[in-house]
Amino acid sequence: MARPPAAPHVWLIPLKDLDDDARAVKLGELAGVGLGAGQDRFVGEPLRMALVGLAEESRHPYVLDVDGAAVGAATLQSGAARSAGWADDDSAWLLRGFAIDRRAQGRGYGTAAATGAVREAARLTAALGGTQRGVVLSVNEANPAGQAAYRKAGFEDRGQYLGGNAGPQRIMYRGF
Repeated sequence: MARPPAAPHVWLIPLKDLDDDARAVKLGELAGVGLGAGQDRFVGEPLRMALVGLAEESRHPYVLDVDGAAVGAATLQSGAARSAGWADDDSAWLLRGFAIDRRAQGRGYGTAAATGAVREAARLTAALGGTQRGVVLSVNEANPAGQAAYRKAGFEDRGQYLGGNAGPQRIMYRGF
């Protein structure tokens, strides 16, 4: 009997850990990451999100890399979970600015990267001595593909959040 295909591996490359030259290369790759039609309602432009993340101490921006090339971006932020409808800011990392290039969607990269983000959040918590116990995000109710990818990555729906500027959101959480 044939084995099912292996899940893709997506590297989460922390932009803050790269030297200036390597960071410039990865930011250049992010400049070419494009969103699918209508996805700009749900997430900011990946390069801009990464640059904002580099400028703020609480944010940890990542390039999502497959086979040496950027396929997306994500940011983990401490002290900001309430902006996704979570009850407090300190018990969970906020996963924000999560985007997969439109040409790479549908290949399992989003699910793999979301799973990797949880592992990375646990590593950051241990390294920084944080109090977080998981990762929270909000995903637009009009984005069923995003919701499905997060569920496949082990995130659980924790209810509706009406604080987003793009309409009703679902609060999703996964502990580590």
